[in-house]
Amino acid sequence: MFQRILIVCTGNICRSPVAEAMLRRHLPEREIASAGLGALEGRGVAPQARALAEAEGLDVSDHQARQLTPDMLVAHDLVLVMSEGQRRAVGELAPEALGKTLLLGRWLDNGKGRDISDPYRKSDEVFAHVHKLLKESTDAWAKRL
Repeated sequence: MFQRILIVCTGNICRSPVAEAMLRRHLPEREIASAGLGALEGRGVAPQARALAEAEGLDVSDHQARQLTPDMLVAHDLVLVMSEGQRRAVGELAPEALGKTLLLGRWLDNGKGRDISDPYRKSDEVFAHVHKLLKESTDAWAKRL
């Protein structure tokens, strides 16, 4: 059973903190965290992502972006990333974590899986589309965990 789940994106201010809040809502008994491969350390959730999260009743107000470390990867049972490129980057950072690192969007597109692109500095429409993909992805993972 996956008790400790880590969600990874690039800056840890758009996708991973929102996905963390979504998955935590589904699985309150699990330890769920997030981090970034190139974290904008100490920053809160991006305004567009925060507005979309709060509209769904998710509280991301206390989030502070943090940099992903090898120790974090080793300490978690499951690592969910946004892209295959990020999966490879996790493997370079901690090769022993590669086997437990999967795409957050693994169950999208009828199980074919897909990357979830970074909405940072993009339009509100892009943020809304990414938010929808995060919601679909976390819903699907929650059913399987």
